[in-house]
Amino acid sequence: MSVLVVGISHRSAPVAVLERLALDRDAVVKLLGEVVEGTHVTEATAIATCNRLEVYADVDRFHDTVDEVSRLLTVRAQAGSEELLPHLYVHYDEGAVAHLFNVAAGLDSMVLGEGQILGQTREALRLGQETGTVGPALNVLFQQALRVGKRSRAETDIDRAAPSLVSTALERSAVPVDGARVVVLGAGAMASLAVATVSRRGARDIVVLNRTSSNAVRLAEEYDARSAPLSELSAELRSADLVVACTGAAGVLITQEALAAARTGVSRPLSVIDLALPHDVDPTVVDLPGVELIGLAGLAQELRDTAAASGVEDVRDIVAQEIAAFLAVRRQAAVTPTVVALRSMATSVVDAEMSRLAARLPDLDEATRAEVLHTVRRVADKLLHEPTVRVKELAGEEGAVSYATALADLFRLDPEAVEAVTRAEGPQ
Repeated sequence: MSVLVVGISHRSAPVAVLERLALDRDAVVKLLGEVVEGTHVTEATAIATCNRLEVYADVDRFHDTVDEVSRLLTVRAQAGSEELLPHLYVHYDEGAVAHLFNVAAGLDSMVLGEGQILGQTREALRLGQETGTVGPALNVLFQQALRVGKRSRAETDIDRAAPSLVSTALERSAVPVDGARVVVLGAGAMASLAVATVSRRGARDIVVLNRTSSNAVRLAEEYDARSAPLSELSAELRSADLVVACTGAAGVLITQEALAAARTGVSRPLSVIDLALPHDVDPTVVDLPGVELIGLAGLAQELRDTAAASGVEDVRDIVAQEIAAFLAVRRQAAVTPTVVALRSMATSVVDAEMSRLAARLPDLDEATRAEVLHTVRRVADKLLHEPTVRVKELAGEEGAVSYATALADLFRLDPEAVEAVTRAEGPQ
């Protein structure tokens, strides 16, 4: 069995497409039930967030399962395959392990190192356990991913990258936050950081606007701010001193014409911070009188410095170490059924030879028979000890050689015997 990931995220699709796959808990449970009904799937769970939906499955066939999971996602998105499929990505086996570890470490997040994804990964595991769709294989994988995420944050400053970016942008603003009227566009992780930061720095009035009004309400209530529908953006811009845009919507939300109209008769300065990718704000708004625009391009050096200071490379090293260790253990576990089958064969040979001895020497006393049996078994164990230890060591190394297959071929092991041990032990 091997792990398969079929997913879609902010890295592969625009917001308009992601919104079609924004599933609540009940919808995710139903999806998982349909996934595990697949002929080639034994386990499944999903990481479902506002900007990510990834189905993880333990499978015995690649192409058929990819097609089936992709079909299920297409149905839920109420889209044609030609519309959704170009935005889906697939990771398999070692690639799936590497992807999950990067996700848990915060390296694949829209906001580098954000902490929410670790809780969302934990929730994916818990949901699969509660619904019975997660078994030994995914349980071990997700437990290890959680360890990777915790270690990354404990040993580096990766979770400081996003707050540093928001703080740097605010510090570059000509409009001081203290006493300002602040408009925040968005309700995701970056928007949450922005609201928290301006609230802490003494903003006089904070309003949160988002395409999904319930998300705006939830974020605003958390920080004792206001929320408003996106349709009231023009009115809110008119009274704003500072705007922080971070929705990452497919199109521009603040055009030059719209901002000019909103600021008709307004002379006070306005600082606009656009932290979205793609842009939420038309870059030409900087041509309007009194309007300052701070975007990601202007923060490029700060972004690089923040990434270095936050230990991104250190996190990548940690993830690489954990991937290598996990795969080595898995390769070693994969050879175990063959080793067990080999030892079972040796036991059968010893038993057969002892039966022959009993037939040839019927008068052999029990004490002597027991001593002979003990000696023969010790000889067999000693002969097998070094090869079985060594084959596990070699199996843990990277390479194309299948030592389990080689061992089975050398000793002419019955494939059914190996498969029986595999079934008895369950997925590794």
